[in-house]
This record gives sequence, C-alpha cells and structure tokens, in this order.
Amino acid sequence: MSTVSKILAQKGSQVLSISPEATVLDAALLMNEHKIGALVVIDQGRVAGIITERDVLRRVVAERHDPAEVRVLDVMTREVMCCRTDTEIDEAKQVCMNKLIRHLPVVKDDRQLVGMISIGDLNAWNLCKQQNTIAYLHEYLYGQTA
Repeated sequence: MSTVSKILAQKGSQVLSISPEATVLDAALLMNEHKIGALVVIDQGRVAGIITERDVLRRVVAERHDPAEVRVLDVMTREVMCCRTDTEIDEAKQVCMNKLIRHLPVVKDDRQLVGMISIGDLNAWNLCKQQNTIAYLHEYLYGQTA
C-alpha cells in the first residue's frame, strides 16, 4: 500500500505555520497571500492546533469580533487530527471523510510537523492511480497504442 510519504515526496513538505500569539488578521492575510485554507499553529516546535478559513468565519466574523484584536490561540481548533509519514493513503482519506476535515498535518511521534496533506491531495492521488489502472487495462485489452 502507498503511504503519505509518497504524497509528500511529490508535493513537498513545506507547510506554512503561525504562532498561537499571532492575530487572526495575520493568519487571514497569510492564508490569502498564499491561497491556502489553513495554517498549522506551532508552539515550541510542536503542533498546537490549526486555524482554517472556517474557524475565522465561524469564530471571528460571525461573532463580529475584530480579527486584528483576536489571537489565533483563542479561535484555533485545538484537537487536531494528524497522521504520520507511514500512514496509508486510504487510512488518511478515511480520517478526513469520517471527521469532515480538509487538512491533515503530518507529524513525527513527538508532534513535530513534517508536512501537511489535504483532501485535495488525497483525491488527486486516487485520480492518478485510477488513470494508471485505466491505461493498464486499456493496454491489456487492446494492446499498446502508438
């Protein structure tokens, strides 16, 4: 079976993160600048939470708080589902589907961040796998094409 390490090898392991003491405005500007939907919150080198677009909308905008005054610490999701590099891709996808999450930080045993995958990454992996299977079956049934 394929593991999360294969996805990270393709997409890279760079992950944008933010401090829990930063403002929600800083987080929103960083997400907007990089066209991403979530930032991992790092405290003392370890995953402490995640802040997503949804967190900003539900816990700041809908509550009519000033994002320049609210700290990430106050609105981040604290209980973060994570996986490891040796987690099977199908298992990671199941976690995302069952927990209704779109981002899954990849960590070492000590919760040090080594990457992040998204439901989009998992879907792209499955699509590529399916396309390869279709090509293989086509070649098997009809022979090689030019």
